[in-house]
Amino acid sequence: MQGASRAGTGRSMPHVRRRMLVTLDVPEPDVRVALTSVLGATDIEGGSQRLAIPQLPHGHVDLLVTVGPGSGGALVEIEGCTDFSIPFFAWALRPLVHAQLRRAVAHVASSVRAAALREPLPRSPASVLGLPATAFDRRQSALLATASAATAIAMFGGALYGQFADFIARSFGASDATLGVTLAVTRIGVLVSLLATALSDRLGRRRLVLFSLAGVCITNGLAAAAPSLAAFTALQVLSRGFINTTGVVAAIAAIEEAPEGARAFAAAMLGLAGGFGYSFAVLALPLGDMSTESWRIAFVLSGVSIVFLPRIARNLVEGTRYNAVLDSDVVRGQAREVFRRMYGRRFLLLGLIGFFASIFNAPSAQLMNRFLADERGFSGLDITVFRGVTSALPGIFGLLLAGRLTETYGRRRVAAISMLIATSTQMVFFLGRGPTIWFAATVSVVASAASGLALATLGTELFPTEVRGTSNGMLVVVSVAGSALGLVIAGVLSDPVGGLGVAIALCGIGSLVAAVLLVPLLPESRARLLDEISPSQVAPPPGSSG
Repeated sequence: MQGASRAGTGRSMPHVRRRMLVTLDVPEPDVRVALTSVLGATDIEGGSQRLAIPQLPHGHVDLLVTVGPGSGGALVEIEGCTDFSIPFFAWALRPLVHAQLRRAVAHVASSVRAAALREPLPRSPASVLGLPATAFDRRQSALLATASAATAIAMFGGALYGQFADFIARSFGASDATLGVTLAVTRIGVLVSLLATALSDRLGRRRLVLFSLAGVCITNGLAAAAPSLAAFTALQVLSRGFINTTGVVAAIAAIEEAPEGARAFAAAMLGLAGGFGYSFAVLALPLGDMSTESWRIAFVLSGVSIVFLPRIARNLVEGTRYNAVLDSDVVRGQAREVFRRMYGRRFLLLGLIGFFASIFNAPSAQLMNRFLADERGFSGLDITVFRGVTSALPGIFGLLLAGRLTETYGRRRVAAISMLIATSTQMVFFLGRGPTIWFAATVSVVASAASGLALATLGTELFPTEVRGTSNGMLVVVSVAGSALGLVIAGVLSDPVGGLGVAIALCGIGSLVAAVLLVPLLPESRARLLDEISPSQVAPPPGSSG
Protein backbone atom coordinates (compact mmCIF):
# COMPACT_ATOMS: atom_id res chain seq x y z
CA MET A 1 0.00 0.00 0.00
CA GLN A 2 1.08 3.59 -0.26
CA GLY A 3 3.37 5.21 2.21
CA ALA A 4 5.95 7.48 0.55
CA SER A 5 8.66 9.32 2.49
CA ARG A 6 9.59 12.59 0.85
CA ALA A 7 13.00 14.09 1.34
CA GLY A 8 13.14 16.89 3.84
CA THR A 9 9.87 16.03 5.60
CA GLY A 10 11.58 14.71 8.71
CA ARG A 11 9.70 11.42 8.62
CA SER A 12 11.25 8.11 9.65
CA MET A 13 13.77 6.20 7.59
CA PRO A 14 12.04 4.19 4.82
CA HIS A 15 11.70 0.46 5.41
CA VAL A 16 12.40 -0.52 1.79
CA ARG A 17 15.01 1.05 -0.53
CA ARG A 18 16.29 0.47 -4.04
CA ARG A 19 19.14 2.33 -5.79
CA MET A 20 20.42 2.22 -9.35
CA LEU A 21 23.32 4.04 -11.03
CA VAL A 22 23.10 4.92 -14.73
CA THR A 23 26.00 6.35 -16.74
CA LEU A 24 24.94 8.32 -19.79
CA ASP A 25 27.20 9.49 -22.62
CA VAL A 26 25.31 12.77 -22.54
CA PRO A 27 26.42 16.10 -21.01
CA GLU A 28 25.11 16.71 -17.50
CA PRO A 29 23.13 19.88 -18.46
CA ASP A 30 21.32 17.98 -21.22
CA VAL A 31 20.27 15.30 -18.72
CA ARG A 32 18.89 17.98 -16.38
CA VAL A 33 16.94 19.56 -19.19
CA ALA A 34 15.51 16.17 -20.18
CA LEU A 35 14.46 15.49 -16.59
CA THR A 36 12.62 18.78 -16.17
CA SER A 37 11.19 19.34 -19.64
CA VAL A 38 10.37 15.76 -20.65
CA LEU A 39 9.83 13.90 -17.39
CA GLY A 40 8.50 16.85 -15.38
CA ALA A 41 11.03 16.55 -12.55
CA THR A 42 11.28 19.35 -9.99
CA ASP A 43 14.21 20.60 -7.92
CA ILE A 44 13.25 19.81 -4.32
CA GLU A 45 16.36 21.24 -2.65
CA GLY A 46 16.77 24.72 -4.12
CA GLY A 47 19.77 24.81 -6.37
CA SER A 48 21.02 21.34 -5.50
CA GLN A 49 21.32 18.44 -7.89
CA ARG A 50 18.60 16.36 -6.23
CA LEU A 51 15.41 16.00 -8.24
CA ALA A 52 12.06 14.28 -7.63
CA ILE A 53 9.86 12.64 -10.25
CA PRO A 54 6.29 13.66 -9.33
CA GLN A 55 4.41 11.08 -11.42
CA LEU A 56 4.90 7.68 -9.85
CA PRO A 57 4.02 4.54 -11.85
CA HIS A 58 1.46 3.34 -9.29
CA GLY A 59 1.84 5.60 -6.30
CA HIS A 60 3.47 2.93 -4.13
CA VAL A 61 6.96 4.46 -3.88
CA ASP A 62 8.90 7.72 -3.78
CA LEU A 63 11.45 8.15 -6.58
CA LEU A 64 14.37 10.57 -6.33
CA VAL A 65 17.01 11.32 -8.98
CA THR A 66 20.46 12.83 -8.44
CA VAL A 67 22.51 13.98 -11.42
CA GLY A 68 26.27 14.51 -11.24
CA PRO A 69 29.32 14.51 -13.50
CA GLY A 70 30.62 11.17 -14.73
CA SER A 71 33.40 9.99 -16.98
CA GLY A 72 32.54 11.24 -20.45
CA GLY A 73 29.00 12.31 -19.53
CA ALA A 74 26.55 12.30 -16.64
CA LEU A 75 26.18 9.93 -13.71
CA VAL A 76 22.55 9.52 -12.64
CA GLU A 77 21.63 7.96 -9.30
CA ILE A 78 18.01 6.82 -8.97
CA GLU A 79 16.69 6.01 -5.53
CA GLY A 80 13.34 4.49 -4.71
CA CYS A 81 12.13 4.36 -1.13
CA THR A 82 9.00 3.69 0.85
CA ASP A 83 8.13 3.66 4.53
CA PHE A 84 5.59 0.94 3.78
CA SER A 85 4.04 -0.35 7.00
CA ILE A 86 0.66 -1.92 7.67
CA PRO A 87 -0.57 -3.95 10.62
CA PHE A 88 -0.64 -7.76 10.59
CA PHE A 89 0.34 -8.45 6.96
CA ALA A 90 3.44 -6.32 6.28
CA TRP A 91 5.55 -9.51 6.33
CA ALA A 92 3.56 -10.93 3.42
CA LEU A 93 3.36 -7.79 1.28
CA ARG A 94 6.87 -6.38 1.82
CA PRO A 95 8.47 -8.68 -0.83
CA LEU A 96 5.84 -7.50 -3.32
CA VAL A 97 6.50 -3.87 -2.43
CA HIS A 98 10.23 -4.47 -2.94
CA ALA A 99 9.51 -5.98 -6.36
CA GLN A 100 7.34 -2.96 -7.24
CA LEU A 101 10.11 -0.64 -6.07
CA ARG A 102 12.69 -2.47 -8.20
CA ARG A 103 10.36 -2.30 -11.21
CA ALA A 104 9.70 1.41 -10.68
CA VAL A 105 13.38 2.31 -10.36
CA ALA A 106 14.23 0.36 -13.51
CA HIS A 107 11.43 2.18 -15.34
CA VAL A 108 12.73 5.59 -14.28
CA ALA A 109 16.24 4.61 -15.38
CA SER A 110 14.93 3.69 -18.81
CA SER A 111 12.89 6.90 -18.97
CA VAL A 112 15.85 9.10 -18.04
CA ARG A 113 18.02 7.43 -20.68
CA ALA A 114 15.32 7.76 -23.35
CA ALA A 115 14.59 11.40 -22.51
CA ALA A 116 18.28 12.36 -22.55
CA LEU A 117 18.80 10.64 -25.90
CA ARG A 118 15.50 12.00 -27.28
CA GLU A 119 14.08 8.53 -27.83
CA PRO A 120 10.46 7.39 -27.26
CA LEU A 121 9.69 6.95 -23.56
CA PRO A 122 9.00 3.40 -22.34
CA ARG A 123 5.54 2.37 -21.19
CA SER A 124 4.83 2.46 -17.47
CA PRO A 125 5.21 -0.99 -15.90
CA ALA A 126 2.19 -2.89 -14.63
CA SER A 127 1.77 -3.24 -10.90
CA VAL A 128 3.07 -6.42 -9.29
CA LEU A 129 0.42 -9.12 -8.96
CA GLY A 130 -0.83 -8.89 -5.41
CA LEU A 131 -0.52 -5.09 -5.18
CA PRO A 132 -3.26 -2.67 -6.25
CA ALA A 133 -2.97 -0.64 -9.43
CA THR A 134 -4.55 2.24 -7.49
CA ALA A 135 -2.75 3.67 -4.48
CA PHE A 136 -4.20 3.28 -0.98
CA ASP A 137 -3.51 5.96 1.64
CA ARG A 138 -2.28 4.98 5.09
CA ARG A 139 -5.76 4.94 6.64
CA GLN A 140 -7.22 2.79 3.87
CA SER A 141 -4.27 0.39 4.09
CA ALA A 142 -4.60 -0.02 7.86
CA LEU A 143 -8.36 -0.56 7.63
CA LEU A 144 -8.02 -3.20 4.92
CA ALA A 145 -5.22 -5.03 6.74
CA THR A 146 -7.04 -5.03 10.08
CA ALA A 147 -10.34 -6.11 8.53
CA SER A 148 -8.42 -8.91 6.82
CA ALA A 149 -6.90 -10.05 10.12
CA ALA A 150 -10.34 -10.17 11.74
CA THR A 151 -11.62 -12.14 8.75
CA ALA A 152 -8.76 -14.65 9.00
CA ILE A 153 -9.45 -15.35 12.68
CA ALA A 154 -13.19 -15.69 12.08
CA MET A 155 -12.74 -17.98 9.07
CA PHE A 156 -10.40 -20.23 11.01
CA GLY A 157 -13.10 -20.65 13.64
CA GLY A 158 -15.79 -21.01 11.00
CA ALA A 159 -14.00 -23.74 9.05
CA LEU A 160 -13.50 -26.06 12.01
CA TYR A 161 -16.95 -27.69 12.08
CA GLY A 162 -16.83 -28.47 8.38
CA GLN A 163 -13.25 -29.77 8.49
CA PHE A 164 -13.78 -31.89 11.61
CA ALA A 165 -17.38 -32.89 10.85
CA ASP A 166 -16.48 -36.54 10.36
CA PHE A 167 -14.50 -36.71 13.60
CA ILE A 168 -17.22 -34.88 15.52
CA ALA A 169 -19.88 -37.21 14.12
CA ARG A 170 -17.90 -40.26 15.18
CA SER A 171 -17.29 -38.78 18.62
CA PHE A 172 -21.03 -38.34 19.18
CA GLY A 173 -22.12 -41.39 17.14
CA ALA A 174 -24.02 -39.40 14.49
CA SER A 175 -25.08 -40.76 11.07
CA ASP A 176 -24.81 -38.93 7.71
CA ALA A 177 -28.42 -37.78 7.99
CA THR A 178 -27.97 -36.60 11.58
CA LEU A 179 -24.77 -34.78 10.69
CA GLY A 180 -26.43 -33.09 7.72
CA VAL A 181 -29.33 -31.96 9.91
CA THR A 182 -27.09 -30.62 12.68
CA LEU A 183 -24.95 -28.75 10.17
CA ALA A 184 -28.13 -27.29 8.76
CA VAL A 185 -29.39 -26.33 12.23
CA THR A 186 -26.24 -24.30 12.87
CA ARG A 187 -27.40 -22.08 10.01
CA ILE A 188 -30.05 -20.72 12.35
CA GLY A 189 -27.18 -18.58 13.56
CA VAL A 190 -27.91 -16.44 10.52
CA LEU A 191 -30.59 -14.74 12.63
CA VAL A 192 -27.79 -13.50 14.87
CA SER A 193 -25.85 -12.22 11.87
CA LEU A 194 -28.96 -10.57 10.39
CA LEU A 195 -29.45 -8.54 13.54
CA ALA A 196 -25.76 -7.75 13.92
CA THR A 197 -25.08 -6.74 10.32
CA ALA A 198 -28.18 -4.53 10.33
CA LEU A 199 -26.89 -2.94 13.54
CA SER A 200 -23.63 -2.16 11.76
CA ASP A 201 -25.57 0.50 9.84
CA ARG A 202 -26.75 2.00 13.13
CA LEU A 203 -23.85 1.40 15.53
CA GLY A 204 -20.90 1.33 13.17
CA ARG A 205 -18.74 -1.24 11.38
CA ARG A 206 -15.91 -1.20 13.93
CA ARG A 207 -18.04 -1.98 16.97
CA LEU A 208 -19.82 -4.89 15.30
CA VAL A 209 -16.61 -6.47 13.96
CA LEU A 210 -15.01 -6.43 17.41
CA PHE A 211 -18.12 -7.75 19.17
CA SER A 212 -18.66 -10.53 16.64
CA LEU A 213 -15.01 -11.60 16.57
CA ALA A 214 -15.05 -11.95 20.34
CA GLY A 215 -18.24 -14.02 19.98
CA VAL A 216 -16.54 -16.41 17.54
CA CYS A 217 -13.66 -17.08 19.90
CA ILE A 218 -15.80 -17.48 23.03
CA THR A 219 -18.40 -19.81 21.53
CA ASN A 220 -15.78 -22.01 19.86
CA GLY A 221 -13.81 -22.17 23.08
CA LEU A 222 -16.92 -23.36 24.90
CA ALA A 223 -17.71 -25.83 22.09
CA ALA A 224 -14.43 -27.58 22.81
CA ALA A 225 -15.94 -28.75 26.10
CA ALA A 226 -19.43 -29.60 24.77
CA PRO A 227 -20.73 -32.79 26.47
CA SER A 228 -23.20 -33.72 23.71
CA LEU A 229 -23.95 -33.12 20.05
CA ALA A 230 -26.96 -31.02 21.04
CA ALA A 231 -24.85 -28.72 23.23
CA PHE A 232 -22.15 -28.51 20.58
CA THR A 233 -24.73 -27.64 17.91
CA ALA A 234 -26.31 -24.94 20.09
CA LEU A 235 -22.93 -23.25 20.54
CA GLN A 236 -22.23 -23.52 16.82
CA VAL A 237 -25.53 -21.78 16.09
CA LEU A 238 -24.18 -18.72 17.91
CA SER A 239 -20.70 -19.13 16.47
CA ARG A 240 -22.04 -19.29 12.93
CA GLY A 241 -23.90 -16.01 13.45
CA PHE A 242 -20.81 -14.27 14.77
CA ILE A 243 -18.67 -15.69 11.94
CA ASN A 244 -21.05 -14.44 9.26
CA THR A 245 -21.25 -11.03 10.90
CA THR A 246 -17.49 -10.64 11.16
CA GLY A 247 -16.95 -11.59 7.53
CA VAL A 248 -19.76 -9.46 6.11
CA VAL A 249 -19.18 -6.31 8.16
CA ALA A 250 -15.37 -6.43 7.80
CA ALA A 251 -15.83 -6.71 4.03
CA ILE A 252 -18.26 -3.80 3.95
CA ALA A 253 -15.88 -1.62 5.98
CA ALA A 254 -12.89 -2.38 3.75
CA ILE A 255 -14.59 -2.30 0.36
CA GLU A 256 -16.58 0.89 0.88
CA GLU A 257 -13.41 2.65 2.07
CA ALA A 258 -11.22 1.40 -0.81
CA PRO A 259 -10.24 3.87 -3.56
CA GLU A 260 -11.85 3.74 -6.98
CA GLY A 261 -10.38 0.99 -9.14
CA ALA A 262 -9.37 -1.04 -6.09
CA ARG A 263 -12.63 -2.29 -4.58
CA ALA A 264 -12.18 -5.71 -6.18
CA PHE A 265 -8.59 -5.73 -4.92
CA ALA A 266 -9.86 -5.09 -1.39
CA ALA A 267 -12.30 -7.97 -1.77
CA ALA A 268 -9.47 -10.18 -3.02
CA MET A 269 -7.31 -9.35 0.02
CA LEU A 270 -10.21 -10.19 2.34
CA GLY A 271 -10.68 -13.45 0.47
CA LEU A 272 -6.99 -14.28 0.81
CA ALA A 273 -7.17 -13.55 4.53
CA GLY A 274 -10.19 -15.81 4.85
CA GLY A 275 -8.33 -18.52 2.96
CA PHE A 276 -5.36 -18.01 5.26
CA GLY A 277 -7.56 -18.69 8.27
CA TYR A 278 -9.25 -21.60 6.52
CA SER A 279 -5.85 -23.13 5.76
CA PHE A 280 -5.02 -23.31 9.46
CA ALA A 281 -8.20 -25.33 9.98
CA VAL A 282 -7.07 -27.72 7.24
CA LEU A 283 -3.57 -27.97 8.71
CA ALA A 284 -5.13 -28.89 12.04
CA LEU A 285 -6.90 -31.92 10.56
CA PRO A 286 -4.29 -34.48 11.65
CA LEU A 287 -5.34 -33.66 15.22
CA GLY A 288 -8.53 -35.60 14.51
CA ASP A 289 -6.57 -38.81 13.96
CA MET A 290 -4.97 -38.69 17.41
CA SER A 291 -7.99 -39.91 19.38
CA THR A 292 -11.79 -39.90 19.38
CA GLU A 293 -11.92 -36.58 21.23
CA SER A 294 -8.79 -34.85 19.90
CA TRP A 295 -10.86 -32.69 17.51
CA ARG A 296 -11.60 -30.53 20.55
CA ILE A 297 -8.02 -29.20 20.50
CA ALA A 298 -8.74 -27.28 17.29
CA PHE A 299 -11.70 -25.53 18.91
CA VAL A 300 -9.53 -24.62 21.90
CA LEU A 301 -7.13 -22.94 19.46
CA SER A 302 -9.99 -20.92 18.04
CA GLY A 303 -10.94 -19.80 21.53
CA VAL A 304 -7.36 -18.81 22.35
CA SER A 305 -7.18 -16.61 19.23
CA ILE A 306 -9.09 -13.98 21.23
CA VAL A 307 -5.64 -12.76 22.33
CA PHE A 308 -5.43 -10.91 19.00
CA LEU A 309 -8.56 -8.87 19.73
CA PRO A 310 -6.85 -5.96 21.58
CA ARG A 311 -4.46 -5.33 18.69
CA ILE A 312 -7.30 -5.48 16.18
CA ALA A 313 -9.22 -2.98 18.31
CA ARG A 314 -6.24 -0.60 18.29
CA ASN A 315 -5.87 -0.67 14.50
CA LEU A 316 -9.48 -0.90 13.33
CA VAL A 317 -10.94 2.50 12.44
CA GLU A 318 -14.35 3.62 11.23
CA GLY A 319 -14.42 4.49 7.53
CA THR A 320 -14.81 8.06 6.28
CA ARG A 321 -17.83 7.13 4.18
CA TYR A 322 -19.72 5.71 7.16
CA ASN A 323 -18.68 8.66 9.33
CA ALA A 324 -20.22 11.00 6.77
CA VAL A 325 -23.54 9.15 7.07
CA LEU A 326 -23.19 9.06 10.85
CA ASP A 327 -22.82 12.85 10.98
CA SER A 328 -25.92 13.39 8.84
CA ASP A 329 -29.65 13.22 9.56
CA VAL A 330 -30.16 10.20 7.29
CA VAL A 331 -31.92 7.28 8.99
CA ARG A 332 -29.65 4.26 8.81
CA GLY A 333 -30.49 0.57 8.60
CA GLN A 334 -34.05 0.80 7.24
CA ALA A 335 -34.90 -2.56 5.66
CA ARG A 336 -37.57 -1.07 3.41
CA GLU A 337 -34.91 1.01 1.66
CA VAL A 338 -33.41 -2.25 0.34
CA PHE A 339 -36.62 -2.97 -1.58
CA ARG A 340 -37.23 0.52 -2.94
CA ARG A 341 -36.62 1.72 -6.46
CA MET A 342 -33.65 0.10 -8.19
CA TYR A 343 -32.38 -1.73 -5.11
CA GLY A 344 -35.28 -4.19 -4.93
CA ARG A 345 -34.42 -5.87 -8.22
CA ARG A 346 -30.75 -6.06 -7.26
CA PHE A 347 -31.61 -7.69 -3.96
CA LEU A 348 -33.88 -10.24 -5.63
CA LEU A 349 -31.22 -11.26 -8.15
CA LEU A 350 -28.39 -11.46 -5.62
CA GLY A 351 -30.64 -13.31 -3.19
CA LEU A 352 -31.64 -15.96 -5.74
CA ILE A 353 -28.05 -16.39 -6.90
CA GLY A 354 -26.83 -16.79 -3.32
CA PHE A 355 -29.66 -19.20 -2.47
CA PHE A 356 -29.10 -21.57 -5.40
CA ALA A 357 -25.31 -21.40 -5.12
CA SER A 358 -25.44 -22.18 -1.39
CA ILE A 359 -27.59 -25.27 -1.92
CA PHE A 360 -24.50 -26.72 -3.58
CA ASN A 361 -21.63 -24.86 -1.89
CA ALA A 362 -22.63 -25.70 1.68
CA PRO A 363 -22.70 -29.52 1.42
CA SER A 364 -19.75 -29.38 -0.97
CA ALA A 365 -17.62 -27.60 1.63
CA GLN A 366 -19.03 -29.00 4.86
CA LEU A 367 -19.28 -32.65 3.83
CA MET A 368 -16.27 -32.95 1.54
CA ASN A 369 -13.98 -34.43 4.20
CA ARG A 370 -16.60 -37.00 5.18
CA PHE A 371 -16.99 -37.89 1.50
CA LEU A 372 -13.23 -38.28 1.06
CA ALA A 373 -12.94 -40.38 4.23
CA ASP A 374 -15.97 -42.64 3.74
CA GLU A 375 -16.20 -43.00 -0.05
CA ARG A 376 -12.59 -42.49 -1.17
CA GLY A 377 -10.77 -43.96 1.85
CA PHE A 378 -8.73 -40.87 2.78
CA SER A 379 -7.17 -40.53 6.24
CA GLY A 380 -6.95 -37.22 8.08
CA LEU A 381 -3.41 -36.72 6.78
CA ASP A 382 -4.50 -37.67 3.24
CA ILE A 383 -7.24 -35.06 3.39
CA THR A 384 -4.81 -32.42 4.64
CA VAL A 385 -2.47 -33.10 1.72
CA PHE A 386 -5.34 -33.17 -0.76
CA ARG A 387 -6.81 -29.89 0.48
CA GLY A 388 -3.39 -28.28 0.61
CA VAL A 389 -2.55 -29.25 -2.98
CA THR A 390 -5.95 -28.52 -4.51
CA SER A 391 -7.03 -25.55 -2.38
CA ALA A 392 -4.19 -23.51 -0.89
CA LEU A 393 -2.11 -22.26 -3.84
CA PRO A 394 -4.94 -22.56 -6.41
CA GLY A 395 -7.18 -20.49 -4.13
CA ILE A 396 -4.56 -17.76 -3.78
CA PHE A 397 -3.97 -17.73 -7.52
CA GLY A 398 -7.72 -17.59 -8.17
CA LEU A 399 -8.23 -14.59 -5.89
CA LEU A 400 -5.28 -12.63 -7.26
CA LEU A 401 -6.37 -13.39 -10.80
CA ALA A 402 -9.98 -12.50 -10.02
CA GLY A 403 -8.96 -9.11 -8.61
CA ARG A 404 -7.39 -8.25 -11.96
CA LEU A 405 -10.09 -9.82 -14.12
CA THR A 406 -13.01 -8.14 -12.37
CA GLU A 407 -11.41 -4.71 -12.75
CA THR A 408 -10.56 -5.41 -16.41
CA TYR A 409 -13.56 -7.35 -17.75
CA GLY A 410 -16.25 -6.57 -15.19
CA ARG A 411 -17.80 -8.26 -12.18
CA ARG A 412 -20.80 -9.70 -14.02
CA ARG A 413 -18.89 -11.49 -16.78
CA VAL A 414 -16.30 -12.92 -14.40
CA ALA A 415 -18.99 -14.07 -11.96
CA ALA A 416 -21.07 -15.84 -14.61
CA ILE A 417 -18.23 -17.66 -16.34
CA SER A 418 -16.33 -18.63 -13.21
CA MET A 419 -19.47 -19.78 -11.37
CA LEU A 420 -20.37 -22.05 -14.28
CA ILE A 421 -16.86 -23.54 -14.37
CA ALA A 422 -16.64 -23.89 -10.58
CA THR A 423 -19.97 -25.69 -10.25
CA SER A 424 -19.48 -28.10 -13.16
CA THR A 425 -15.95 -29.10 -12.13
CA GLN A 426 -16.96 -29.57 -8.50
CA MET A 427 -19.79 -31.85 -9.60
CA VAL A 428 -17.20 -33.85 -11.57
CA PHE A 429 -15.11 -34.07 -8.40
CA PHE A 430 -17.91 -35.72 -6.42
CA LEU A 431 -18.65 -38.15 -9.23
CA GLY A 432 -15.07 -38.96 -10.29
CA ARG A 433 -12.22 -41.10 -9.02
CA GLY A 434 -8.44 -41.19 -9.13
CA PRO A 435 -6.54 -38.29 -10.74
CA THR A 436 -9.81 -36.80 -11.97
CA ILE A 437 -10.81 -35.60 -8.51
CA TRP A 438 -7.47 -33.82 -8.02
CA PHE A 439 -7.75 -31.95 -11.30
CA ALA A 440 -11.45 -31.14 -10.91
CA ALA A 441 -11.01 -29.88 -7.34
CA THR A 442 -8.11 -27.62 -8.34
CA VAL A 443 -9.97 -26.02 -11.24
CA SER A 444 -13.07 -25.61 -9.12
CA VAL A 445 -11.17 -23.82 -6.35
CA VAL A 446 -9.65 -21.31 -8.80
CA ALA A 447 -13.02 -20.63 -10.43
CA SER A 448 -14.85 -20.49 -7.08
CA ALA A 449 -12.42 -17.87 -5.82
CA ALA A 450 -13.14 -15.74 -8.88
CA SER A 451 -16.93 -16.05 -8.73
CA GLY A 452 -17.02 -15.51 -4.97
CA LEU A 453 -14.93 -12.36 -5.21
CA ALA A 454 -16.96 -10.88 -8.05
CA LEU A 455 -20.30 -11.55 -6.32
CA ALA A 456 -19.05 -10.34 -2.93
CA THR A 457 -17.85 -7.09 -4.48
CA LEU A 458 -21.22 -6.60 -6.18
CA GLY A 459 -23.05 -7.32 -2.94
CA THR A 460 -21.28 -4.38 -1.32
CA GLU A 461 -21.33 -2.02 -4.30
CA LEU A 462 -25.00 -2.35 -5.28
CA PHE A 463 -26.47 -0.82 -2.10
CA PRO A 464 -26.00 2.62 -0.47
CA THR A 465 -23.92 3.23 2.65
CA GLU A 466 -26.86 3.73 5.01
CA VAL A 467 -28.27 0.24 4.32
CA ARG A 468 -25.17 -1.62 3.15
CA GLY A 469 -24.99 -3.68 6.34
CA THR A 470 -28.74 -4.33 6.38
CA SER A 471 -28.85 -5.46 2.76
CA ASN A 472 -25.85 -7.74 3.15
CA GLY A 473 -27.27 -9.22 6.34
CA MET A 474 -30.50 -10.04 4.55
CA LEU A 475 -28.57 -11.58 1.67
CA VAL A 476 -26.69 -13.75 4.15
CA VAL A 477 -30.02 -14.96 5.54
CA VAL A 478 -31.17 -15.99 2.07
CA SER A 479 -27.85 -17.71 1.32
CA VAL A 480 -27.83 -19.54 4.63
CA ALA A 481 -31.37 -20.74 3.97
CA GLY A 482 -29.99 -22.28 0.79
CA SER A 483 -27.09 -23.76 2.77
CA ALA A 484 -29.43 -25.40 5.26
CA LEU A 485 -31.59 -26.81 2.48
CA GLY A 486 -28.54 -28.15 0.63
CA LEU A 487 -27.14 -29.85 3.73
CA VAL A 488 -30.46 -31.54 4.47
CA ILE A 489 -30.91 -32.65 0.85
CA ALA A 490 -27.38 -34.09 0.67
CA GLY A 491 -27.76 -35.94 3.95
CA VAL A 492 -31.19 -37.35 3.15
CA LEU A 493 -30.36 -38.35 -0.44
CA SER A 494 -27.01 -40.01 0.32
CA ASP A 495 -28.55 -43.46 0.87
CA PRO A 496 -31.30 -43.44 -1.82
CA VAL A 497 -28.97 -42.27 -4.65
CA GLY A 498 -26.07 -44.50 -3.71
CA GLY A 499 -23.66 -42.27 -1.82
CA LEU A 500 -22.86 -38.85 -0.44
CA GLY A 501 -20.90 -37.83 -3.55
CA VAL A 502 -23.84 -38.34 -5.92
CA ALA A 503 -26.19 -36.53 -3.52
CA ILE A 504 -23.93 -33.48 -3.31
CA ALA A 505 -23.41 -33.42 -7.08
CA LEU A 506 -27.18 -33.30 -7.63
CA CYS A 507 -27.32 -30.17 -5.44
CA GLY A 508 -25.24 -28.34 -8.08
CA ILE A 509 -28.05 -28.16 -10.64
CA GLY A 510 -29.50 -24.97 -9.15
CA SER A 511 -26.09 -23.31 -9.12
CA LEU A 512 -25.66 -24.02 -12.84
CA VAL A 513 -29.03 -22.44 -13.55
CA ALA A 514 -28.12 -19.35 -11.53
CA ALA A 515 -24.83 -18.92 -13.38
CA VAL A 516 -26.47 -19.11 -16.80
CA LEU A 517 -29.77 -17.28 -16.24
CA LEU A 518 -29.46 -14.96 -13.22
CA VAL A 519 -25.92 -13.58 -12.98
CA PRO A 520 -26.05 -11.98 -16.48
CA LEU A 521 -29.04 -9.89 -15.29
CA LEU A 522 -27.02 -8.08 -12.60
CA PRO A 523 -25.89 -4.49 -13.26
CA GLU A 524 -22.21 -3.93 -14.02
CA SER A 525 -20.25 -1.78 -11.54
CA ARG A 526 -16.74 -1.86 -12.98
CA ALA A 527 -15.10 1.55 -13.55
CA ARG A 528 -18.03 3.39 -11.92
CA LEU A 529 -18.00 5.58 -8.81
CA LEU A 530 -19.49 3.90 -5.77
CA ASP A 531 -22.02 6.71 -5.25
CA GLU A 532 -22.97 6.52 -8.91
CA ILE A 533 -23.63 2.79 -8.63
CA SER A 534 -25.66 3.06 -5.43
CA PRO A 535 -26.46 6.71 -4.68
CA SER A 536 -26.45 7.56 -0.99
CA GLN A 537 -28.67 10.22 0.54
CA VAL A 538 -25.44 11.77 1.82
CA ALA A 539 -22.84 13.34 -0.44
CA PRO A 540 -19.58 11.37 -0.44
CA PRO A 541 -16.94 12.82 1.91
CA PRO A 542 -14.09 14.84 0.34
CA GLY A 543 -11.31 12.59 -0.84
CA SER A 544 -13.42 9.43 -0.60
CA SER A 545 -13.47 6.74 -3.23
CA GLY A 546 -16.89 7.68 -4.42
